[in-house]
Amino acid sequence: MDKLLIRGGNRLSGEVVISGAKNAALPILCAGLLTADTLNLSNVPNLQDVSTILKLMRQMGLRAEQNDHSVTLNGNDITKLEAPYELVKTMRASILVLGPLLARFGEAKVSLPGGCAIGSRPVDQHIKGLQAMGAEITIDAGYIYAKAKRLKGTRIVTDMITVTGTENLLMAAVLAEGETVLENAAREPEVSDLAHLLVAMGAKIEGIGTDRLVIQGVDKLHGASHTVIADRIETGTFLCAVAAVGGDVTLKNTRSSLLDAALDKLREAGVILTTGDDWIRVQMARRPKAVSFRTTEYPGFPTDMQAQFMALNCIAEGTSHVTETIFENRFMHVQEMNRLGAAIDIEGNTAIVKGVEKFIGAPVMATDLRASASLVIAGLAAQGETLIERIYHLDRGYDRMENKLSSIGAQIERVK
Repeated sequence: MDKLLIRGGNRLSGEVVISGAKNAALPILCAGLLTADTLNLSNVPNLQDVSTILKLMRQMGLRAEQNDHSVTLNGNDITKLEAPYELVKTMRASILVLGPLLARFGEAKVSLPGGCAIGSRPVDQHIKGLQAMGAEITIDAGYIYAKAKRLKGTRIVTDMITVTGTENLLMAAVLAEGETVLENAAREPEVSDLAHLLVAMGAKIEGIGTDRLVIQGVDKLHGASHTVIADRIETGTFLCAVAAVGGDVTLKNTRSSLLDAALDKLREAGVILTTGDDWIRVQMARRPKAVSFRTTEYPGFPTDMQAQFMALNCIAEGTSHVTETIFENRFMHVQEMNRLGAAIDIEGNTAIVKGVEKFIGAPVMATDLRASASLVIAGLAAQGETLIERIYHLDRGYDRMENKLSSIGAQIERVK
């Protein structure tokens, strides 16, 4: 199993090209199930999760050709309407095949999902929404069985804001009969990116970017071309890395408007940020200041940036309070950071972080995707060597992170 060996203390300088967004690419790939025509997708990141979703859909009969960061999909020969446990257990996003299969083919058999162990993240909102659209759904032996001659448009109000739930119901609604209104919809940029692709395929959607989506169902969708948006979480991760160790780095192929809340907190920490239409320059020449924050749904502070900012707070001047409101198990990186010399105490869903002058390198273990990234940041800022185990979590969401970091001056290598 691969590990990352980091020799900390090096300032970072140069340029990094940000990859396409994992959390946009996965639902966009699933949208290939909605049409018999061809989808041409660009800026698709090379990630383990992308490979998994493509493997899953190829098993169904979808033709998928991948060439570096381009993917061509054709759903003309789909015959198997099932997502088996063997693939779904590794990645929660596999649930996103449920809505498209049910909408286009009238049935689906999808295993209950697995993925990172950062919280329960139930799929009941997906199921309740599809049932409201007329689907007959049963759960047996760990599988969701869904049937519907044709889904019917209706008004759906989810009990909570759910990104994958919004995406699943949106993809189901575009082929439903009549009008569907999704209230309390997730507003994340990745949801909007999916919606823009669906419109390019012939869907009729109003309210993109708001918490109320109105969809007029159509009989069928056609092919399209689409470029996946930049990964705002990869962007934020590299910004935090420079903030932690110091340096001057320009991030290309990204947009500052995708993560306003995180940028505000970086400026509060003392980071100098300059932005353009598709780039962000980050400069840091001092020890960061501690910043307190509370995770919440977009456009608030993203839960996917909580661990990376905590790494920054660990070596900052002062004490910070980090409150996690989205996932109940998302402090699993705290124990590993304390192994590196951090001073973090947990009280309920709040972490109290007392800044120390530096991390001290040590062996640590990644527990989930964003925890992996936070440990990389800590290792870059640590004195001595840090060895990170279980980096398969990192490979699920970051496209060759160690190569990008090496190119701007980090001493980091993948070891077997």
